[in-house]
Amino acid sequence: MAYPIIIGLVAQNLMVVIDTAFLGRLGEVTLGASAIGGIFYLSLVMLGAGFSVGTQIMIGRRNGERKYRNIGRIFDHAIYFLLLLALLVFVLLTYLAPSFLSWFLSSDAVSEESLVFLKYRRFGIFFGFLNLGFHAFYVGITRTMLLSVSTTIMAAVNIVLDYALIFGHFGLPEMGIAGAAIATNIAELVTFIFFLAYTWRSHNMHIYKLFRFWKPHQRLYRPLFKLAIPVMFQFFLSFAAWFVFFMIIEQIGETALAASNITRSVYMLLMIPVWGLSSATNTLVSNTIGRGNSQEVLPLIWKIVIISVVANLVMIQSTIFFPREIASLFTEDQHLIEATVPLLRVISLALIVFSITMIIFNGLSGTGKTMIALRIELFSIGLYLITAFALATVFNAQAEAVWFVEVVYFGIMGLLAFLSLKKGKWKEI
Repeated sequence: MAYPIIIGLVAQNLMVVIDTAFLGRLGEVTLGASAIGGIFYLSLVMLGAGFSVGTQIMIGRRNGERKYRNIGRIFDHAIYFLLLLALLVFVLLTYLAPSFLSWFLSSDAVSEESLVFLKYRRFGIFFGFLNLGFHAFYVGITRTMLLSVSTTIMAAVNIVLDYALIFGHFGLPEMGIAGAAIATNIAELVTFIFFLAYTWRSHNMHIYKLFRFWKPHQRLYRPLFKLAIPVMFQFFLSFAAWFVFFMIIEQIGETALAASNITRSVYMLLMIPVWGLSSATNTLVSNTIGRGNSQEVLPLIWKIVIISVVANLVMIQSTIFFPREIASLFTEDQHLIEATVPLLRVISLALIVFSITMIIFNGLSGTGKTMIALRIELFSIGLYLITAFALATVFNAQAEAVWFVEVVYFGIMGLLAFLSLKKGKWKEI
């Protein structure tokens, strides 16, 4: 089940890597601005992604119970809410982002470039959120192969348009960081058209009663919000914390920020196997409980943890033995390459901890105890930001020391999730 999700995530994160590699050719300022603008955008998108996961859990539960007709109602209600949420995020990006970034960023050049990125990127929010709805549906019914196809299409379109619009090829204007934003918007539109066409022509329309456009009903939204809202805020706070983290890094200097953006791209790429397995864990746990086999949940989680750790041990060999070669893919600046090397070494350790804790944490979410997961996330993030701020501003630590808080964050989060699972209160659902 996880394999197609992983393939899809490879394609999706390849877009981030290619974006970073292309923008790295435009200088440290543009590279740093793409990190700030991109993470600020993703922080708000995570509200939709969190709601999508809540929807996925509910669809997974109904799928395990074989209540297929109820899935269409859940999907339609999720689409209504995602479109409303997309409109709210669009307004925030339009009116909040300029004053917010200008206030907090110390570099005027980075602030200006970040706002250019967000000015164009905000228009993709609607199709991006609709795609999240389809993602929740297909993962929830365990038909994940379609995700690898859709994301491969999105990545292919995005990479070609990136090359054309960032540098001005194929007769298109040279737009720099704005071109990267437009390319991603178009790629999301194409992906939405693919999802819609496939779903419309498949048997899923009839089996699950999709697109009946049921009248919104409070009775259905109540349990959906109970599951989804904690995950929404959990995802939002997680990426918002990362945004604050990059704001802290920006205070160290433009070189540290640019090196951190390269590290972020590599980090996200190496996280892919665990993200895929985590998504599968969430749905498999939900389906298992739906079938009435709660006693199988913990053994299932531990099996996936073993697979996750082994996969990550293989993945991090690249950052351990070839950090300079990896950094050189993103920039030709030798000074920036050397600044990136220690950061890549730090994330190697963080990835091992991540491979264990993220499976356990998503297993907890899959049981439906999303409010407990949110509390764990809040505590872990608070400790994460306090530690990062103290290291950067009080102790004037180097960027690699600040990046080490990733290890602390994942360690605390995983430990608390493990203790919650061991208590077994989720069996009372």
